[in-house]
Amino acid sequence: MDSPKIPVTEETHSPAAYVPVPPLQRHSSLAINLVWRAVANWSSQLVSWGSLFVVVRLLNPSDFGIVGMSMILYSYLRFLGGFGITPTVIRHRDFSEETLAQLNTMGAIFGAGSFLLACLCAWPAARFFKSPHMAPVAIVTCVALIPLGLRGVPEGLMNTDMRFKSLSVLDAVRDVLSAAITIVLAWLGYHYWALVLGNLASEITRCVVILRMRPQRFAWPRIATVRGPLIFGGRWLIGGFAWSTYNTLDNVTAGRALGQTALGLYGMAWTIANTPLEKVVSLVTTLIPAYLSRVQNDLAALRRYVRTITEAIALATFPTTIGMALVARQAVPLVMGAKWKGMIGPLEVLCVYGSVRSIVALLPKVLTAVGNPRFVMRAELAGLFLMPVSFWIGSHWGITGIAYGWVFAYPIIAIAEFWKTVRTIEMDVADYIRSLRPALDGCATMVAAVLLLKWLMPSNQSEWLRLVLEIACGATVYIVTLLLLHRERTRHYIKIASRIRTPRLESNPGTA
Repeated sequence: MDSPKIPVTEETHSPAAYVPVPPLQRHSSLAINLVWRAVANWSSQLVSWGSLFVVVRLLNPSDFGIVGMSMILYSYLRFLGGFGITPTVIRHRDFSEETLAQLNTMGAIFGAGSFLLACLCAWPAARFFKSPHMAPVAIVTCVALIPLGLRGVPEGLMNTDMRFKSLSVLDAVRDVLSAAITIVLAWLGYHYWALVLGNLASEITRCVVILRMRPQRFAWPRIATVRGPLIFGGRWLIGGFAWSTYNTLDNVTAGRALGQTALGLYGMAWTIANTPLEKVVSLVTTLIPAYLSRVQNDLAALRRYVRTITEAIALATFPTTIGMALVARQAVPLVMGAKWKGMIGPLEVLCVYGSVRSIVALLPKVLTAVGNPRFVMRAELAGLFLMPVSFWIGSHWGITGIAYGWVFAYPIIAIAEFWKTVRTIEMDVADYIRSLRPALDGCATMVAAVLLLKWLMPSNQSEWLRLVLEIACGATVYIVTLLLLHRERTRHYIKIASRIRTPRLESNPGTA
């Protein structure tokens, strides 16, 4: 019932008719591509974090607030600009050249149309936020919608061609370029324009390179050809639009109810809590759809992917997010300055929420890969009703209360997507929970050790020394716990690393 029906014509074939890839090649290829993505992501992340700490010293919370308001409009319209064309191309690997050419034209139309809509909405949005300077900032920010539409089909084809190494390098170059331009413009006194222009220049550059690497011709779209793909993309669009809506309503609430400076503080807390998480999760969510589309009818393979990837994400993100919450009160004033103390409360809350969000991010990808974007759409539409109420109630307790809105309301959506996923791929809930045990055990001992250290250290101890000791203690205890309680799983990941250093085919790929 939930699977979208793509017409089978001379230009398209049944989505179920795919060429199976041996499990061994899938796992080996995914591991190698994950490493490339990890190296590119974290190399650029080091530059991004360094630039962020420089920029926050040069700019004020209000500068980040006005850009945050502008990004709200962009966040809404980027789903219309892309219209789900990239995930549609990834999901349906057998589109003909003519179908792709027509979808490419549709992508360009959606990108340009969404930018024109942004121009119409910028001034009403500025009046809504009572910030007249926001309108031109929003218009310039939304110029990025045009390259978003143009690269929809080419980027989807690069994913289906497994050109993840090239995409990883491109993303790294984009992040480094954005950081460099932002620092220079902030130092020259361009204030919030430094943030806007740095991001825009990097997005345009990335689009131009993708179009040169994977050129795709245009063709005038015909309804009979593009109707099926656009229905699939439309369901993805509605789900994504609903997600984007409630994902930005916390910023809307903070900006409208509490003001521009409060939004700047809340937005920075969100950025710090979620940027490391996004880098880890994107290692998987940007790569895994292409692999899932190849095994969409193989439930055993889907279960292996979900189990293994969930375990790996939890091992990477749980200690990072929970660790940041533990040291936030010392780290924020030391690293960012006293003017950012107001973000400590929401940062602590959002870090805990981020742990849950990190593992849930995989579930919609699985449901979409097996042809069930309709349920994802419904779940996100439900969130569209739940989250605004939660944010509005929380706003009575300031930006920390808004952050708590995520903690109380989002699990309802997460549980719905989780239950649908385990039923769809016929997965035992106990197996899923076991995949979380290593990370949960490690974090439990880490929290206990850091809290004990906080209690034992003298109050007159240097704040920098306290911060360094707490981070070192938490990391050490986490790793030791994994080695003692989950030695076999730790060895498994060490073996994966050794395979990546010397890629080869193993005799028994069945376990993951």
